[in-house]
Amino acid sequence: MPARKRVLLVVGTRPNFMKIAPVAAALRRRPSEFEPILVHTGQHYDAAMSDVFLAELGIGEPEHVLSVGSGTHAQQTARVMERLEGVLEEERPDVVVVPGDVNSTVGAALAAVKLDIPVGHVEAGLRCFDRTMPEEVNRVVTDAVSDLLFVHSPEARENLLREGRPDDSIHYVGNTMIDTLVAMRERFEGLDAPSRHGLERGGYLLATLHRPELVDGPLLAEALAGLREVTREMPVVFPVHPRTRARLTNGDADGLRLLEPLGYLEFLGLLGGAAGVLTDSGGVQEEATFLAVPCLTLRRNTERPVTVEQGTNLVLGLRPERIVEAPTLAAQISGREHRCPALWDGGAGERIADVLAAA
Repeated sequence: MPARKRVLLVVGTRPNFMKIAPVAAALRRRPSEFEPILVHTGQHYDAAMSDVFLAELGIGEPEHVLSVGSGTHAQQTARVMERLEGVLEEERPDVVVVPGDVNSTVGAALAAVKLDIPVGHVEAGLRCFDRTMPEEVNRVVTDAVSDLLFVHSPEARENLLREGRPDDSIHYVGNTMIDTLVAMRERFEGLDAPSRHGLERGGYLLATLHRPELVDGPLLAEALAGLREVTREMPVVFPVHPRTRARLTNGDADGLRLLEPLGYLEFLGLLGGAAGVLTDSGGVQEEATFLAVPCLTLRRNTERPVTVEQGTNLVLGLRPERIVEAPTLAAQISGREHRCPALWDGGAGERIADVLAAA
């Protein structure tokens, strides 16, 4: 009987948890083939941004917690590399699997490849072609050193081929974040989150804003002014990221329904019931596309053009003055035919397990 493959799964931030949970579950369903080992870098380290997601998703307690905490990009990446190296030497996995595009992703990939351990990248090939975004640099570097490139949209494969990655390293497996959404759908719909918050289904705008280029300067005040204007037409529900909360001043959010960071189920419940969502998040663009919720992306670009092609996502640019158009734009998007990308079907985790078994 062949030895089980030791697969080390690295997570660091809340989006990572949703992306890796289906992979972990698929590996655990095949105990004769795999021995999964979960590492939490601690890039997101408070309960609201981390522990609640591990609990809700049923991932279980990680075998290793690196506690890298906050810091500059260089500091976080360096701490991940330094602290993960000892774990890799102790565990000697057959492959390291990293999701997404955060500092934990690139740090773990570099630490593994320098020890000659193969790397698998979940969500490979996404590109916004803007190297001023730290996430774009992380994506490009991680893909450059990965042996197994797990993609969830056709343009991702084309991006990787253009960068010289071998065709046989690219595997079109689908979207693991959607796997998690599919698995949790009955639970979050059963919560009836809109009613619990006194909201009418289809009658409010959900907002999430957290990226430094938007919240670390004068654009945040402009965005909040736009959201206050939207409240003349419909309620605006705003779960506030800790980074954004620290920059709010008196009067900025008058009239908005500010919430603490939400658990995964609560957030999806509010997203599914919204008239639309205004966001600068990558993952929310995908979740909104699957749920057929109009998405307005307040960024210069998106690394997820498939959501735009499906007709559910409109990129506004980094132009807070357009927020006042949100109710009208959401209604226009809502009238379009809804489509969902191929293989966003709940089976991506199992397909990744199949590739790992054959590798």
